[in-house]
Amino acid sequence: MPKIGSLLRELRRRRGLGVRELALRSGISHSSISLIERDRMSPSIDTLSAILDALGTTLTGFFAEMSVAAPYSPFYPAGEWVEVGKAQTISYRVLGMNHPNRQILMLHETYAAGADSGAPYSHSAQEAGVVVRGAVEVTVGDQSRVLREGDGYYFDSRIPHRFRNVSGGTSAIISAVTPPTY
Repeated sequence: MPKIGSLLRELRRRRGLGVRELALRSGISHSSISLIERDRMSPSIDTLSAILDALGTTLTGFFAEMSVAAPYSPFYPAGEWVEVGKAQTISYRVLGMNHPNRQILMLHETYAAGADSGAPYSHSAQEAGVVVRGAVEVTVGDQSRVLREGDGYYFDSRIPHRFRNVSGGTSAIISAVTPPTY
């Protein structure tokens, strides 16, 4: 499956834009765009959205294009999951990005020590997950709990929520969101 950076570069070139022009349009530094295009940095969802907006497309459209670029297979080796996370702190790897008519967003989430998803956010979906390593504080609305290996959650994503790694090392979650947010 093609990597995010190479597809962004191809999309930018098809639009006839240089890196500096895309930086001006998106509000993202040209050095960050260059690192992302060379797959040396994974963009946050917000950064990727800003770049795609400047290129005249959406997250959904971009990932649909990624799906078309790869032939369908029901099996996904670990190295073929698509990275859509934040560089160095949080990794969100998507299982089955090229599955036709995908109706579940399945993620392997990895949080570096101290990583935090940021201010509580909400979206129209339901999500569930299981902590498979470490300890993660999950806040949903006004409720908060530290979940450890084997503990899980399931909630309506319209309620503002947040994830924070409270272990001294790396924490990981296997999660699912439906309908898929990208």
